[in-house]
Amino acid sequence: MLPLKNIGNNSAAAIHTIGKNTGIWLKRGYKACLKDFLFYYTYLSILFKSLVLLSTVAGISLSGTGIFKVYKIVPTDLVYLAFPLILLSFAFLFKNKGRMWFLIIFNLFFSAIFMFDAWNFRGFSSFISLYMLKETANLQNLGDSIMAMIHLRDLVFVIDIPVLIAIAIFNKKVYKNVKRNIIVFLLVLIIPSGYLAYAHYRYDISADRGKGQYLFKTFWTPGTTFTDLSPIGYHLYDAFMYFVQNRQLNLSAEDKQNIQQWFDEKKENLPDNKYKGMFKGMNLIMIQVESLEGFYLNNKVDGQEITPNLNGLLKNSFYFPNFYEQVNIGTTSDAELMSNTSVYPVRDGATYFRFPTNTYNNSMPKLMKGLGYNTLAIHPDKGAYWNWETVLSTFGYDKCLDATAFKQDETIGLGLSDGSFLRQIEPIIKSQKQPFYTYFISLTSHTPFYLPTKYKDLTLENKFLNTRLGDSFQTVRYTDKQLGILLSKLQEDGILDNTVVVIYGDHSGVHKFCADDVKKIKPVDDWWADNQRHVPFIIYQNKLKGQDIQTIGGEIDILPTISYLMGVDEKSLENTAMGRNLFNTNKNFAVMVDGIYKGDAADTKQKEHDINGLSVADKIIRSDYFKNK
Repeated sequence: MLPLKNIGNNSAAAIHTIGKNTGIWLKRGYKACLKDFLFYYTYLSILFKSLVLLSTVAGISLSGTGIFKVYKIVPTDLVYLAFPLILLSFAFLFKNKGRMWFLIIFNLFFSAIFMFDAWNFRGFSSFISLYMLKETANLQNLGDSIMAMIHLRDLVFVIDIPVLIAIAIFNKKVYKNVKRNIIVFLLVLIIPSGYLAYAHYRYDISADRGKGQYLFKTFWTPGTTFTDLSPIGYHLYDAFMYFVQNRQLNLSAEDKQNIQQWFDEKKENLPDNKYKGMFKGMNLIMIQVESLEGFYLNNKVDGQEITPNLNGLLKNSFYFPNFYEQVNIGTTSDAELMSNTSVYPVRDGATYFRFPTNTYNNSMPKLMKGLGYNTLAIHPDKGAYWNWETVLSTFGYDKCLDATAFKQDETIGLGLSDGSFLRQIEPIIKSQKQPFYTYFISLTSHTPFYLPTKYKDLTLENKFLNTRLGDSFQTVRYTDKQLGILLSKLQEDGILDNTVVVIYGDHSGVHKFCADDVKKIKPVDDWWADNQRHVPFIIYQNKLKGQDIQTIGGEIDILPTISYLMGVDEKSLENTAMGRNLFNTNKNFAVMVDGIYKGDAADTKQKEHDINGLSVADKIIRSDYFKNK
């Protein structure tokens, strides 16, 4: 810099030099600020997007958990600050443009993860997981369903990324001489890691554990773990648990004893009643209907029955109006698992993909074969979808038929239309050697509830037009019609006089996948506003006098209930079926996948036992418990 005494001698030169040096300082300061700005921006951007995710995904309330505890910062809120800092510390191990691209890619990666989290939560009430890497076979034909989960506001997760990339391209020299900084890396890594170690001890290990919240603990509701650990913390914990649990669990002697104790405490030891074996020797057809919710039955839209055929069946059916879905991430496949084995699905990931070859000693096909039945499972989709063909073969079905067994003459939504599929399976069913047990599922009523105009039988009022709810009315009405046609043909074939037909919904549909859309429809009618996770459970026999069974139950109860009617010895299920025989029980409850208890418990101990069934089932499946029983 020019000395002050020379300014008087050559003021022009001095001013020029000062201006030049000032420019250099400003340029250097700009570069330094830009470098720091990108780090700080990335950090604050991820924090902001974390909170946006927590405030926008369906079903999570931020009023009492996470960083929004009545706008009061408490010690565990520091988790939200700690996790991104730990990961961002690795930026200081990069030099030059490597650091810049690390920060941009970091932002892009987690922004995309958060966006996928929002989509997945809307569809499955859970967040994306490494377990999904095994489920890529399910992506086929799911384009429309995925689109139904996307909202315009999700752009907030990625709208800043193009701007950051543009800044990087037009400021290539900013990170030209950036050096690796080990000291800063260690500081930014160690300080938040130290806090997390302290918080883990304080909230998960010490005598104060569980007071207010846990940290490293998986809850029944993914949202609780998500808010307690923060979105980034949740995914890091998920990755850790994936590698820990991605192998068969070895049960200790105590674990085995606890499992047996759970089954022992479940027993009711009640005398048999009039329902025992009432359908013994009859054929059995079990139909799992896609996204069939309870509110569709016995209701009309603009004076038109939504399910006239199912409603008609109730006159000759046992009908359970207080029946609940209990599926986890595996959705349709979880419903299959429970109806065929009476075992809850695993807590993380989809059981069909994680444990496709597990042993289930008393599955529905094995029980029916024990009574001399021929068993057949049929799907209108490919065998790799949800890995179902492998699993159902493991359950013990004599034969499994997938989409390759049928002429693909009409595709609607996910695959072969219900009309074509049910028309083609009718001759297969009637040609079976009796007695037979046949199990199949439907597809067309799957979200996003697309149906060609020529099949739309309902005339809807304006408030339902171009809505997911209105579309679901049409697809459910279509599926109901096709089921009616199938049963009429089987009646003409002389099959139904000696056949029991079980129909149930696999899980809720429009209220599960399109809740936001339903809430927008005004004015609201109570009958469709909230389905409360009810699904129908119908046991039809054309000579039966219809009866509503008010007992509360869920999909875990299908196997013991049906097997009782068919004459299976209940004692053979005592140590394998986690559900109850709804025709012979003093208990009145259903446990949701998130641990919510529906019904009445005799006392706190019984309620705890019933809910603990979810954890017991997790250990049973992860250890292949029944294999050596």
